[in-house]
Amino acid sequence: MHQVVLPVIGTVAAWRAEARRLAAGGVPPEAVSWRVGQAEADLFATQPPATGTPRQINLSRVAIKGLESALCHRDPERFARAYALVLRLSQGSLRWGDRADPAMRKVMLQAKAVHRDIHKMHAFVRFREVESTDPRRAFAAWFEPEHPIVEAATPFFANRFGDMDWVIATPAVTARFIAGQLSFSETESTQRPPADDTEDLWRTYYASIFNPARLMVKAMQSEMPKKYWHNLPEADLIPNLIRTAEARAAKMEAARPTDPPARRAAVARAMAMPEKTEAAPGTMEDLRRQAQGCTRCPLHGSATQIVFGEGPHDADLMIVGEQPGDREDLTGRPFVGPAGEVFDTEARAAGLEREQIYITNAVKHFKFSVRGKRRIHQRPNADEVQSCRWWLTRERALVRPKLIIAMGATACQTLTGSGAGLLRRRGTVEAAEDGMPVFITVHPSYILRLPDPAQQTAERVAFRDDLETAGHILQTLCQSAAQTNA
Repeated sequence: MHQVVLPVIGTVAAWRAEARRLAAGGVPPEAVSWRVGQAEADLFATQPPATGTPRQINLSRVAIKGLESALCHRDPERFARAYALVLRLSQGSLRWGDRADPAMRKVMLQAKAVHRDIHKMHAFVRFREVESTDPRRAFAAWFEPEHPIVEAATPFFANRFGDMDWVIATPAVTARFIAGQLSFSETESTQRPPADDTEDLWRTYYASIFNPARLMVKAMQSEMPKKYWHNLPEADLIPNLIRTAEARAAKMEAARPTDPPARRAAVARAMAMPEKTEAAPGTMEDLRRQAQGCTRCPLHGSATQIVFGEGPHDADLMIVGEQPGDREDLTGRPFVGPAGEVFDTEARAAGLEREQIYITNAVKHFKFSVRGKRRIHQRPNADEVQSCRWWLTRERALVRPKLIIAMGATACQTLTGSGAGLLRRRGTVEAAEDGMPVFITVHPSYILRLPDPAQQTAERVAFRDDLETAGHILQTLCQSAAQTNA
């Protein structure tokens, strides 16, 4: 039987080269024994006799990645098992991922265990700062992995801590990252690095964020097994934190404030108001006060506040957009976000002064979905638009503008009954249900969503032209009204 001795450092790469050489020589799996140890200079000088059909190894990337992960397992039979699988995969008698095959299932389970061990190493390595004569700060850590994963796991630390020198020692292999170069060697000393000054600070921080009311010991031990505790500086705090958790949670409950937060009280007041029974307001201030407790659709539950219209209550021109955005929801004012900045700029260029315009939205609450830390705008549905139409109808009745500019499909739907074919209808005047003239254009946010800067510029010019046209129409309507009154 031919014996292959793989080096401790570079084990996977050495196995890969040997597997290709043995397969090319037609050596069957049962004729080879594998072990890991010190490689000699003439280790593979004697070629094993070819007793089978020479094979060219040709594997998919997924298979190579899975096999190389499984080769980082501690199982001493992993090399023989992987070589046998390689031959079967290459000759087409086995498909990668076929869990019905015992050897394949074993390899895939071992690859999964290795990935889990790598994840634990990334999570539980604790660096301690050590003295350095170099301008770069230096750190050292001791870790005891379940499998020989050092070469597979440490590039993560090189990418994350590339501005410092560090050493991660394990019982078998030590990884060194010095001056930007990652290297490996067999471990000579099992002495742990000394504690540094930051560990007391870390313990204080860990104790302060430990929430006794949410303690789940089994879940914590599942994510942070006890075998890792003796290398973690915070581990000596954990038994006492667990032991005193119940008393601390009871103390937190007793200290909880009894008065509800202002937002909860506001929501309670709003929920107490009957829906869709608002009386017609006498003034705009009456309408604004009523709107603060609006519960006509579910959007009031997630939004920060209602964003009501603003501007002269006898304005000749009314602007109606879609709904508030993130900034409007926080400030309580319409058109103060990026789309509002586009509108203000182009309106001034078109000769329209914001101070003389009543500006509002078809929907008064911000509808959004959360992605990470951002709140992403979502278009209101037909029911939400219809529910909020009550407020816009009364705003129009109180302001009685001579012209409304509907910006976007939602505004068109609310005012004319249809939001379809917006670009085809753009620049035209239609009638609202009460006969009030409605000039149709795009919403400024449409311009901001265009990916091409040149197209954005062209659309801003077209939007400015729309506002200029609306201004001329408004001027004609005002002159006609003045002649009628005269």
